[in-house]
Order: sequence, then C-alpha cells, then structure tokens
Amino acid sequence: MGQLTTGERDLAAVVLVLMAVVGIAMAALGGMEPLGIHGVMVLLCSVGLLFVLMSSAFGPAPDPARLSKYYDDPIKAGVGFTLAWAIFGMFIGVWAAAQLAWPSLNFDTSWASFGRIRPAHTSGVIFGFGGNALITTSYHVVQRTSRARLADQFSPWFVLLGFNLFCLIAVSGYFLGVTQSKEYAEAEWYADIWLVVVWVAYFVLYVRTLARRKEPHIYVANWYYMAFILVVAILHIVNNLAVPISFTQAKSYTIWAGVQDSMVQWWYGHNAVAFFLTAGFLAMLYYYLPKRAERPIFSYRLSILSFWGITFFYMWAGSHHLHYTALPHWVQNLGMTFSVMLLVPSWASAGNALLTLNGAWHKVRDDATLRFIMMAAFFYGLSTFEGSFLAIRPVNSLSHYTDWTVGHVHAGALGWVAMITFGSLYTLVPSIWKRERMYSATLVEVHFWLALVGTLIYVFAMWNSGIIQGLMWRTYSEDNALVYSFVDTLVAMYPYYIARAFGGLLFLIGAIVASYNVWMTVRTPNPAPSLAGDDLPVGEHPATVPSAAE
Repeated sequence: MGQLTTGERDLAAVVLVLMAVVGIAMAALGGMEPLGIHGVMVLLCSVGLLFVLMSSAFGPAPDPARLSKYYDDPIKAGVGFTLAWAIFGMFIGVWAAAQLAWPSLNFDTSWASFGRIRPAHTSGVIFGFGGNALITTSYHVVQRTSRARLADQFSPWFVLLGFNLFCLIAVSGYFLGVTQSKEYAEAEWYADIWLVVVWVAYFVLYVRTLARRKEPHIYVANWYYMAFILVVAILHIVNNLAVPISFTQAKSYTIWAGVQDSMVQWWYGHNAVAFFLTAGFLAMLYYYLPKRAERPIFSYRLSILSFWGITFFYMWAGSHHLHYTALPHWVQNLGMTFSVMLLVPSWASAGNALLTLNGAWHKVRDDATLRFIMMAAFFYGLSTFEGSFLAIRPVNSLSHYTDWTVGHVHAGALGWVAMITFGSLYTLVPSIWKRERMYSATLVEVHFWLALVGTLIYVFAMWNSGIIQGLMWRTYSEDNALVYSFVDTLVAMYPYYIARAFGGLLFLIGAIVASYNVWMTVRTPNPAPSLAGDDLPVGEHPATVPSAAE
C-alpha cells in the first residue's frame, strides 16, 4: 500500500466502501440464502481490505524513485494466489476422481456430492490457478517487453483481488448448490456481472500500459495476451446473458433457448479453451521459453501467422461438441472442418517452440525448468492433434460422452497448461524476488517427474477407459440388443478410475512441492547482483530479437 499515491488510496477507499454497501445490500436481500451468504463474504472482504488500506492511509508519500522500476508487488501476490488455487483445485480434483472409485467419499452430504465438487474443481484450476497465472505473468511480460511500468498502482490490485473475489464467490456457490449448469460458466448472474467489471478494468490497464511503451515493437506475447483478454470478455458476456428470477435470489434463466443455448454454450466453451487455456498460455510460451533457453524464438513471422490462424479458426470450431444432436448438420460440418484446419496454426506454434531449442537441448537435459516448458510444448502439439482428430464425426461417434474426452482435456490441462505455468513460475520467481536461482533445483526436478508421471498415468487410464466405454456401448447382439448394460461398463472402468485418482494425486503432490520451493526461495536470502538494477531503461529481452533467418 505504501506505493499508492494519495489519489489512488482515496480511489481504493471509495471502491471498497461501495463494495461494502453492495455486500450489505446482498446480505439484507438474500437473508440466509446463497445470495445473502455471498453478500456477507463481499462485505468481509471489503472491510478487511479497507482496514489494511486505512492502516497506511496516513503514511508517507511514496518514493518518486519507484517510478524508475517495474511495479512487481501485484506479481508477487499473484504468484501466491496462483499456487494457493493450484493446491485447492487439484485437491478437489483428486477428491472428485476418488469419489468415482469410492462413492462413499461424499460422506452422504449434499455439499460434498460429485455434482458440486466437480465444478469447484474445474473453476478452481481453470479460473483460480490458470486465471491468476495469466494475470500474474501478463503483468510481468507486458512491462519487460514494453520497457514500461504498469499504467498505475491501483488497477493491478483491483483486477487481481477482484478476480479472486469472483473465484471465491463462484466456488463457494457450487458447494451451496448455486449453478447455471453451463460448462465452465456455472457462476450465477451477480458473480458474472462483477467479473465483467473486473475484466474491463484489466483490458483498460493492459492497453494503457502498452500505450506507454518505450519499445516501438509490440512483442507477439502481448498479441496473445490481448486476444485472451478481449475475446474472453465477449464470450463471457454473450454466454451469460440471463434474467434473474428475483434480485433477492441467486437463480437466473438464460435468454437463449433450446438448441441455440447449446450452440452458444459450446461456442463459449470451446473458445474458452481457445483463448483462456491456449492463447494466454501461448503468450507465456513465447516469452519464457526464449528467456529460459537464452535463444531467440525460431521464427518470429511464424508466431504471427500462427496467432492469426488460431484466432480465426478457433472461433468456428465449437459446434464439434454437438455432433449427433439436434444442431443443423451444416453447422456440425462447419465445426468439424475448422477443427481439422486448426491443426495447422496449432502445430506451427508447437513446432516453433521446439525448434527454438535447436542448439539448446543440452540445457533441456540439465535444467528441469526448461524441461517443463519443452514438455508443455510437446503436450500442446499432442492435445491439438487429438482435438482435431476427435472432432471428426466418425471418430466422435466412438469418443463422445466417454472418458476419452476426459483424457484429452487433461492432456491439455495437466500436460500443457499446468506445465507451462510451472515452468514460467520457476523462471519468474527468482527474477521478481532478485534471487540467483530457485531454492532447490532438486525439488524442481522432483516436481517435474511427479507432474510428468502423474499426467501420463491419468491420460493413459482415461484413454483406455474411454475406448473401452465406447466399444462396449456400441456392441450389439445378433438380434440388435445391447450386449452390455451400463453397470457392466462401470465395472470395466473401475481399475482405470483408481489409476486416474493416483495420477491426479501425484500431480497434486508436485504442486505442493512447487509451493514449498517457491516459499523457500522467497524466504532464503540469495541475491542476484545482476538483477538488482532491474530498472526501466534496461529490461531488454532476448525474445524480442527476431531469428537470424529473418
């Protein structure tokens, strides 16, 4: 708080008071219902932050010398939020996976039932873990590649803390039974409105920071971050257009009806994968891979072509989730066609990343952090190929509604998203805290193997389970009767569900190891003299240099 100017402290106080008033209104109108409980949460968060703000309100004015350095305080807090949500979200995921093998683990309670903890897991890892990682790294990357400090000190905190408040309201609502029943968009109307406010502030902050840049070129990572911010806002608003049944209740009804609702939902759902779980994390790849490998990106032009290919093709692919439904056949064909075409720009990015390591493979062997990033690029290529393959209608007839889809999703979520995030954090943390290296290279190595083995066990278990499911569901006797009952398929899947839970457990243990390593890195004095003068006029980045071939 000491870096906030008097005007920024006043603005923060006004915002927190307004939020407290909104919290009181929600609590009064909602009573003991979920809306009221969330109102109390908003009130407590607002009052707590207001207390922290007021404790330093009359402190000395911030040192003008701060403007000569990057504003990294929100980044440090963002690292903490990212790791906290990683442990929470992955723990809930292991719990949900274990319930499929041992249903009694719901303890015969409604709040712990699979239907409630499953969206808590997906939102915890996608929005809590992934969203905080994206916000945190975007603050870091945009400053270094632009050689400009964040546009102000208030907005970064508003976005970071406001986003985490949204995550808290959403996840707690699922335990309370509050849901829109929309995949990756289960939060109800009041949480959705709040996220729009936060996201607009995020967009404005990012554009203002780019406008202040001292580097004339806008590096490609910022293109991906901007696409992520802008398109996610459009997707979120359109998919969540709804009418609440009352301003005193959490329940609402979407304005979309029937097959249109399904189409809008999967236009949103698949593009959430495209721009939240792909574009933003490709921005990480294009910055932290060259930084860690100390080599320029293999082809800068290819990264730009890949950007426009992904941005255009992904928008049309969502209907492949609705093969063999009431959706018009031509729309299904459109989604299938663009899904196959999407393989070209996706593999262009994966290939660009792997070719960047030419001449640096010895570093991959010796550096587990770089190995995280390399393996993420490999899994990105694998997942995008599999996604295009599963979008083909005859293949989809076998895979749809089976665990094969679950395996595909987690090959991307664990192998691509989580691994690039951990590789980026292991690169970012020593830089931000001015440390020479992570506290323990051995723990980074241990984490890598826990993550890789856990991912492989999980994905192979679900691939096997899904294919067995699909084959059993379509096996008919000579008189055209189903040979296997649904219970028969559950019995066949049982060992794979145990393997799935074990693989997830290994990945969770890896996240705990990473959190301990980061914590010890921050606590242990190990200054890096070369990073002590991380001032604005410096900040040149090897990734901004085009390849020699260009």
